[in-house]
Amino acid sequence: MEIQYPELVSIKQMSVQKINNTSISSFLDTLSVEEPLEIRLSYVSNAERIQKNISVTMRTPGNDVDLAVGFLFTEGIITSFENIENAYGVKMNCVSQKQNIVQVDLKENFVPNLMQTDRNFYTTSSCGVCGKSSIESIKTVSPFMNRVRPSFMIKASVFYQLPEKLRKAQSDFDSTGGLHASGLFNIQGDLILLTEDVGRHNALDKLIGRSLTNRLLPLNEHILLLSGRASFELIQKAAMAGISIIAAIGAPSSLAVELAGEFNITLLGFLKENRFNIYSSSNQTVIITD
Repeated sequence: MEIQYPELVSIKQMSVQKINNTSISSFLDTLSVEEPLEIRLSYVSNAERIQKNISVTMRTPGNDVDLAVGFLFTEGIITSFENIENAYGVKMNCVSQKQNIVQVDLKENFVPNLMQTDRNFYTTSSCGVCGKSSIESIKTVSPFMNRVRPSFMIKASVFYQLPEKLRKAQSDFDSTGGLHASGLFNIQGDLILLTEDVGRHNALDKLIGRSLTNRLLPLNEHILLLSGRASFELIQKAAMAGISIIAAIGAPSSLAVELAGEFNITLLGFLKENRFNIYSSSNQTVIITD
């Protein structure tokens, strides 16, 4: 299987003028790169190989194959990494296209669930559910829903340490101050995987895509930390990956809390130093104070 990870530029320096009271100065500021990524799918139907454009998303270049694989999985279009034959960046002659296309070739014996594409996918860095006709249409059933989950008793102090660990690991955020992050931790609070992007949903798709590629799913023995708020779509994507413990540095939406309850997910919000709120609690997770 051919899985390619091309080197892409995720940050860029640009000349900026800074005004401070009556003074004006010029300096180079480091910004997060934002460019469109087209996700293409190739599959066999009726003995004919078909290529279909699935989505265009605004993202920070880097980990694009992970993003494409994670997106296809969390949207229910594929069900396993074993469905994939190849995944790679497509180089175009047009300079403006750069490396902004990822194609995923599926194995001949797998038929993708393309009913999802009727939702006319178009995602942006600020809103991952744009173009989806209804909330019901994105309640994709996780393949891990019926699996028995392990039970955990976790000290609150484990959660208190997570934001600082995530922050220290965000190399691009240090340079730009403009990226969202998703962090995967074990139950002891050790950072396993970190992904960044201008879009919070893209960061999570990258994390789930890399986990799927590495055969780590379901992630039911891990903690997911979101650098910002917890939206409905992020909870839906986490549920698809079997994640049962989610902590967010920001606030959850009401619909995110309802969905977490539906999927029996423990959802924490406003995680700061020595405090957080529990919005939903699963049957398998007990949080204790020290």
